Amino acid sequence: MEIPEFTCLCPKTGQPDFATLILDYVPDRLCVELKSLKLYIWSFRNEGAFHEAVTNRILDDLVRATRPRWMRLTARFYVRGGIFTTVTAQHLKRGFRLAETPEMPLLEPGAPTR
Repeated sequence: MEIPEFTCLCPKTGQPDFATLILDYVPDRLCVELKSLKLYIWSFRNEGAFHEAVTNRILDDLVRATRPRWMRLTARFYVRGGIFTTVTAQHLKRGFRLAETPEMPLLEPGAPTR
């Protein structure tokens, strides 16, 4: 899923931060319902959050709600102060092995997972 209209606020300046979120996952018994996801993502509009913290929080909340076999959230924040920020967080259910494909490369072996 691609969510091109994510916004939150810089916790230091209060200025808006904009990002495109990319959610990849392998469900188990539950899946992400799109309207609920949209409303949840909108809830961050007036909330101050650092890029890494908000990416990890969203992943943690979605994992808690759906218990997927695997889930990865990539947040591509637009330029602020001349710097683009990309944050990737990943969850892997114990015992599940995901085959890498060209469309869905895995994080580097040994990279931390959530």
